[in-house]
Amino acid sequence: MSLEEEAVEKYLRAGRIAGKVLREAVRIVRPGMKVIDLCEHVERRIVELGGVPAFPCNVSIDDVAAHYTSPIGDTLRVPEGAVVKVDVGVHIDGYLADTAATVDLSGEHTDLVNAALEALEAAIEVVRPGIRAYEVGRVIERVVKSYGLKPVKNLSGHSMDRYNLHAGTSIPNYASRLSLDKLKPGRAYAIEPFVTDGRGLVAEGREAYIFSVYKPKRAKGLLGRRIVSRVYGERRGLPFAERWLNWLKVGVDEIRAVLRRLVDVGALISYPVLVEAAGGLVAQYEHTVLILDKEVIVTTQEG
Repeated sequence: MSLEEEAVEKYLRAGRIAGKVLREAVRIVRPGMKVIDLCEHVERRIVELGGVPAFPCNVSIDDVAAHYTSPIGDTLRVPEGAVVKVDVGVHIDGYLADTAATVDLSGEHTDLVNAALEALEAAIEVVRPGIRAYEVGRVIERVVKSYGLKPVKNLSGHSMDRYNLHAGTSIPNYASRLSLDKLKPGRAYAIEPFVTDGRGLVAEGREAYIFSVYKPKRAKGLLGRRIVSRVYGERRGLPFAERWLNWLKVGVDEIRAVLRRLVDVGALISYPVLVEAAGGLVAQYEHTVLILDKEVIVTTQEG
Protein backbone atom coordinates (compact mmCIF):
# COMPACT_ATOMS: atom_id res chain seq x y z
CA MET A 1 0.00 0.00 0.00
CA SER A 2 1.47 3.37 -1.02
CA LEU A 3 1.59 6.34 1.34
CA GLU A 4 -1.18 7.97 -0.67
CA GLU A 5 -3.39 4.92 -0.28
CA GLU A 6 -2.61 4.83 3.44
CA ALA A 7 -3.63 8.47 3.76
CA VAL A 8 -6.91 7.85 1.92
CA GLU A 9 -7.70 4.89 4.17
CA LYS A 10 -7.01 6.96 7.29
CA TYR A 11 -9.26 9.75 6.03
CA LEU A 12 -11.98 7.18 5.42
CA ARG A 13 -11.58 5.56 8.85
CA ALA A 14 -11.72 8.95 10.55
CA GLY A 15 -14.85 9.78 8.57
CA ARG A 16 -16.60 6.54 9.44
CA ILE A 17 -15.94 7.04 13.14
CA ALA A 18 -17.00 10.71 13.09
CA GLY A 19 -20.22 9.92 11.24
CA LYS A 20 -21.13 7.04 13.54
CA VAL A 21 -20.46 9.04 16.71
CA LEU A 22 -22.42 12.04 15.43
CA ARG A 23 -25.44 9.88 14.62
CA GLU A 24 -25.28 8.38 18.11
CA ALA A 25 -25.00 11.81 19.69
CA VAL A 26 -27.99 13.20 17.80
CA ARG A 27 -30.13 10.32 19.08
CA ILE A 28 -29.33 10.98 22.75
CA VAL A 29 -29.75 14.78 22.86
CA ARG A 30 -32.66 15.57 25.16
CA PRO A 31 -33.95 18.45 27.32
CA GLY A 32 -32.29 18.60 30.72
CA MET A 33 -29.21 16.68 29.62
CA LYS A 34 -25.95 18.04 31.00
CA VAL A 35 -23.89 19.40 28.12
CA ILE A 36 -20.67 18.12 29.67
CA ASP A 37 -22.12 14.59 29.63
CA LEU A 38 -22.81 14.89 25.91
CA CYS A 39 -19.34 16.29 25.17
CA GLU A 40 -17.60 13.57 27.16
CA HIS A 41 -19.78 10.83 25.68
CA VAL A 42 -18.82 11.90 22.16
CA GLU A 43 -15.12 12.10 22.96
CA ARG A 44 -15.14 8.76 24.76
CA ARG A 45 -16.92 7.01 21.88
CA ILE A 46 -14.40 8.36 19.38
CA VAL A 47 -11.60 6.73 21.37
CA GLU A 48 -13.56 3.48 21.85
CA LEU A 49 -13.97 3.21 18.07
CA GLY A 50 -10.25 3.65 17.45
CA GLY A 51 -9.99 7.35 16.71
CA VAL A 52 -8.78 10.48 18.48
CA PRO A 53 -10.86 13.65 18.91
CA ALA A 54 -9.65 16.19 16.34
CA PHE A 55 -11.11 18.94 18.53
CA PRO A 56 -13.30 19.07 21.63
CA CYS A 57 -16.92 18.16 20.95
CA ASN A 58 -18.85 21.37 20.28
CA VAL A 59 -22.41 21.61 21.60
CA SER A 60 -23.76 25.01 20.58
CA ILE A 61 -27.28 25.94 21.62
CA ASP A 62 -29.79 28.37 20.05
CA ASP A 63 -27.97 31.64 19.16
CA VAL A 64 -24.57 30.12 19.95
CA ALA A 65 -23.23 29.12 16.54
CA ALA A 66 -19.92 27.42 17.33
CA HIS A 67 -16.99 26.85 19.70
CA TYR A 68 -18.93 25.98 22.83
CA THR A 69 -17.51 22.98 24.60
CA SER A 70 -18.06 22.39 28.28
CA PRO A 71 -15.53 24.04 30.59
CA ILE A 72 -14.35 22.42 33.78
CA GLY A 73 -17.31 21.86 36.10
CA ASP A 74 -19.89 22.93 33.52
CA THR A 75 -23.46 22.95 34.86
CA LEU A 76 -25.17 23.94 31.62
CA ARG A 77 -28.09 21.73 30.60
CA VAL A 78 -29.89 21.48 27.27
CA PRO A 79 -32.98 23.70 27.55
CA GLU A 80 -36.50 22.68 26.59
CA GLY A 81 -37.19 23.42 22.94
CA ALA A 82 -33.56 24.20 22.12
CA VAL A 83 -31.85 24.19 18.73
CA VAL A 84 -28.73 22.12 19.43
CA LYS A 85 -25.72 21.89 17.10
CA VAL A 86 -23.34 18.97 17.70
CA ASP A 87 -19.97 19.24 15.92
CA VAL A 88 -17.67 16.20 15.96
CA GLY A 89 -14.06 15.89 14.80
CA VAL A 90 -11.90 12.77 14.53
CA HIS A 91 -8.37 12.09 13.39
CA ILE A 92 -6.43 8.96 12.57
CA ASP A 93 -2.71 9.71 12.62
CA GLY A 94 -3.53 13.34 11.85
CA TYR A 95 -5.91 12.63 8.95
CA LEU A 96 -9.11 14.49 9.74
CA ALA A 97 -12.87 14.25 9.59
CA ASP A 98 -15.27 17.01 10.67
CA THR A 99 -19.06 16.65 10.75
CA ALA A 100 -22.04 18.29 12.41
CA ALA A 101 -25.81 18.14 12.69
CA THR A 102 -28.64 20.08 14.32
CA VAL A 103 -31.37 18.81 16.65
CA ASP A 104 -34.57 20.86 16.88
CA LEU A 105 -36.07 19.78 20.19
CA SER A 106 -39.23 21.86 19.77
CA GLY A 107 -40.04 20.80 16.22
CA GLU A 108 -40.88 24.45 15.53
CA HIS A 109 -37.80 25.34 13.48
CA THR A 110 -38.12 22.93 10.60
CA ASP A 111 -37.30 25.51 7.93
CA LEU A 112 -34.12 26.56 9.73
CA VAL A 113 -32.89 22.98 10.05
CA ASN A 114 -33.97 21.91 6.57
CA ALA A 115 -32.31 24.94 4.99
CA ALA A 116 -28.96 23.99 6.49
CA LEU A 117 -29.29 20.33 5.55
CA GLU A 118 -30.47 20.99 1.99
CA ALA A 119 -27.75 23.60 1.49
CA LEU A 120 -25.15 21.02 2.49
CA GLU A 121 -26.61 18.39 0.17
CA ALA A 122 -26.74 20.84 -2.74
CA ALA A 123 -23.16 21.94 -2.12
CA ILE A 124 -21.89 18.37 -2.08
CA GLU A 125 -23.61 17.73 -5.41
CA VAL A 126 -21.52 20.40 -7.14
CA VAL A 127 -18.18 19.66 -5.48
CA ARG A 128 -15.61 18.48 -8.00
CA PRO A 129 -11.92 19.05 -8.75
CA GLY A 130 -11.38 22.58 -9.99
CA ILE A 131 -14.60 24.18 -8.77
CA ARG A 132 -13.98 27.53 -7.12
CA ALA A 133 -14.91 27.94 -3.49
CA TYR A 134 -17.26 30.84 -4.18
CA GLU A 135 -19.29 28.67 -6.56
CA VAL A 136 -19.97 26.25 -3.70
CA GLY A 137 -20.91 29.23 -1.54
CA ARG A 138 -23.29 30.49 -4.21
CA VAL A 139 -25.16 27.17 -4.16
CA ILE A 140 -25.40 27.28 -0.36
CA GLU A 141 -26.66 30.86 -0.36
CA ARG A 142 -29.29 30.15 -3.01
CA VAL A 143 -30.80 27.30 -0.99
CA VAL A 144 -30.75 29.23 2.27
CA LYS A 145 -32.38 32.32 0.80
CA SER A 146 -35.09 30.17 -0.78
CA TYR A 147 -36.27 29.56 2.79
CA GLY A 148 -36.29 33.28 3.61
CA LEU A 149 -33.27 32.83 5.88
CA LYS A 150 -29.65 34.00 5.88
CA PRO A 151 -26.32 32.20 5.67
CA VAL A 152 -23.83 33.15 8.36
CA LYS A 153 -21.30 35.05 6.29
CA ASN A 154 -18.35 35.06 8.67
CA LEU A 155 -18.34 31.31 9.23
CA SER A 156 -17.15 29.03 6.48
CA GLY A 157 -16.06 25.58 5.46
CA HIS A 158 -12.35 24.89 5.13
CA SER A 159 -9.65 22.77 3.60
CA MET A 160 -7.91 20.28 5.90
CA ASP A 161 -4.40 18.87 5.83
CA ARG A 162 -2.71 16.43 8.15
CA TYR A 163 -2.95 17.79 11.72
CA ASN A 164 -4.33 21.06 10.30
CA LEU A 165 -8.07 21.71 10.53
CA HIS A 166 -7.97 25.05 8.70
CA ALA A 167 -5.41 24.63 5.95
CA GLY A 168 -5.79 27.81 3.95
CA THR A 169 -8.85 27.53 1.71
CA SER A 170 -12.18 28.82 3.02
CA ILE A 171 -15.47 27.68 1.51
CA PRO A 172 -17.92 30.52 2.14
CA ASN A 173 -21.60 30.09 2.83
CA TYR A 174 -22.43 32.78 0.26
CA ALA A 175 -21.18 33.85 -3.16
CA SER A 176 -18.08 35.68 -2.00
CA ARG A 177 -16.06 36.71 -5.05
CA LEU A 178 -13.00 36.90 -2.80
CA SER A 179 -13.01 33.11 -2.52
CA LEU A 180 -11.32 32.23 -5.79
CA ASP A 181 -9.40 29.15 -4.61
CA LYS A 182 -10.08 26.00 -6.58
CA LEU A 183 -10.82 22.73 -4.79
CA LYS A 184 -8.02 20.33 -5.56
CA PRO A 185 -7.64 16.54 -5.85
CA GLY A 186 -5.84 14.96 -2.95
CA ARG A 187 -7.37 17.37 -0.43
CA ALA A 188 -10.05 17.06 2.22
CA TYR A 189 -12.61 19.81 2.74
CA ALA A 190 -15.21 20.44 5.42
CA ILE A 191 -18.39 21.96 3.99
CA GLU A 192 -20.58 23.44 6.71
CA PRO A 193 -23.55 25.71 6.02
CA PHE A 194 -24.61 27.82 8.99
CA VAL A 195 -28.13 29.24 8.68
CA THR A 196 -29.86 31.85 10.82
CA ASP A 197 -33.03 33.87 11.18
CA GLY A 198 -30.91 36.66 12.62
CA ARG A 199 -28.43 39.11 11.13
CA GLY A 200 -26.24 36.61 9.30
CA LEU A 201 -23.06 37.33 11.25
CA VAL A 202 -21.49 35.96 14.41
CA ALA A 203 -19.62 37.86 17.08
CA GLU A 204 -17.09 36.61 19.60
CA GLY A 205 -18.39 36.01 23.10
CA ARG A 206 -16.40 36.79 26.22
CA GLU A 207 -15.51 33.21 27.08
CA ALA A 208 -13.17 30.73 25.40
CA TYR A 209 -12.90 27.09 26.41
CA ILE A 210 -11.01 25.79 23.37
CA PHE A 211 -7.34 26.45 22.61
CA SER A 212 -4.53 25.26 20.36
CA VAL A 213 -0.76 25.50 20.54
CA TYR A 214 0.59 28.19 18.21
CA LYS A 215 4.20 29.01 19.13
CA PRO A 216 5.42 26.53 21.77
CA LYS A 217 8.70 28.32 22.47
CA ARG A 218 6.82 31.36 23.76
CA ALA A 219 5.43 29.46 26.76
CA LYS A 220 6.29 31.08 30.09
CA GLY A 221 6.40 29.68 33.61
CA LEU A 222 6.75 26.10 34.80
CA LEU A 223 3.03 25.30 34.56
CA GLY A 224 2.70 27.01 31.20
CA ARG A 225 5.63 25.11 29.76
CA ARG A 226 4.21 21.83 31.10
CA ILE A 227 0.87 22.48 29.41
CA VAL A 228 2.37 23.45 26.07
CA SER A 229 4.93 20.65 26.03
CA ARG A 230 2.41 17.92 26.77
CA VAL A 231 -0.39 19.25 24.58
CA TYR A 232 1.88 19.90 21.61
CA GLY A 233 3.41 16.46 21.95
CA GLU A 234 -0.03 14.86 21.91
CA ARG A 235 -1.91 17.15 19.51
CA ARG A 236 0.54 19.27 17.54
CA GLY A 237 -1.65 22.17 16.45
CA LEU A 238 -5.04 20.51 16.93
CA PRO A 239 -7.43 22.18 19.40
CA PHE A 240 -7.88 21.04 22.98
CA ALA A 241 -10.35 21.79 25.77
CA GLU A 242 -9.72 23.52 29.04
CA ARG A 243 -11.29 20.53 30.78
CA TRP A 244 -8.74 18.17 29.20
CA LEU A 245 -6.13 19.65 31.55
CA ASN A 246 -7.41 17.83 34.65
CA TRP A 247 -4.07 15.95 34.79
CA LEU A 248 -2.53 19.15 36.19
CA LYS A 249 -4.11 18.55 39.62
CA VAL A 250 -4.45 22.29 40.27
CA GLY A 251 -7.48 24.52 40.73
CA VAL A 252 -9.61 25.74 37.84
CA ASP A 253 -8.76 29.38 38.56
CA GLU A 254 -5.06 28.62 38.24
CA ILE A 255 -5.58 26.70 34.99
CA ARG A 256 -7.56 29.59 33.52
CA ALA A 257 -4.99 32.16 34.61
CA VAL A 258 -2.18 30.16 32.99
CA LEU A 259 -4.17 29.71 29.77
CA ARG A 260 -4.81 33.46 29.60
CA ARG A 261 -1.10 34.17 30.02
CA LEU A 262 -0.19 31.65 27.32
CA VAL A 263 -2.65 33.32 24.94
CA ASP A 264 -1.28 36.75 25.80
CA VAL A 265 2.31 35.75 24.93
CA GLY A 266 1.26 34.01 21.72
CA ALA A 267 2.02 30.45 22.81
CA LEU A 268 -1.66 29.49 22.44
CA ILE A 269 -4.57 30.58 20.28
CA SER A 270 -7.99 30.79 21.93
CA TYR A 271 -11.30 30.17 20.17
CA PRO A 272 -14.02 32.32 21.76
CA VAL A 273 -17.60 31.12 21.77
CA LEU A 274 -19.32 32.51 18.66
CA VAL A 275 -22.81 33.99 19.01
CA GLU A 276 -25.24 35.22 16.34
CA ALA A 277 -24.88 39.00 16.29
CA ALA A 278 -28.62 39.74 16.54
CA GLY A 279 -29.46 36.83 18.82
CA GLY A 280 -30.96 34.77 16.01
CA LEU A 281 -31.21 31.01 16.09
CA VAL A 282 -28.52 29.13 14.18
CA ALA A 283 -28.58 25.70 12.51
CA GLN A 284 -25.57 23.86 11.10
CA TYR A 285 -24.88 20.76 9.07
CA GLU A 286 -21.45 19.57 7.97
CA HIS A 287 -19.70 16.79 6.09
CA THR A 288 -16.11 16.15 5.09
CA VAL A 289 -15.43 15.50 1.42
CA LEU A 290 -12.25 13.93 0.08
CA ILE A 291 -11.54 14.95 -3.51
CA LEU A 292 -9.64 12.39 -5.56
CA ASP A 293 -8.72 12.44 -9.23
CA LYS A 294 -11.78 10.50 -10.37
CA GLU A 295 -14.25 10.73 -7.49
CA VAL A 296 -15.45 12.74 -4.54
CA ILE A 297 -16.02 10.78 -1.34
CA VAL A 298 -18.18 12.07 1.50
CA THR A 299 -16.17 10.46 4.28
CA THR A 300 -18.59 11.25 7.12
CA GLN A 301 -21.77 10.08 5.41
CA GLU A 302 -23.54 6.89 6.38
CA GLY A 303 -23.42 4.02 3.90
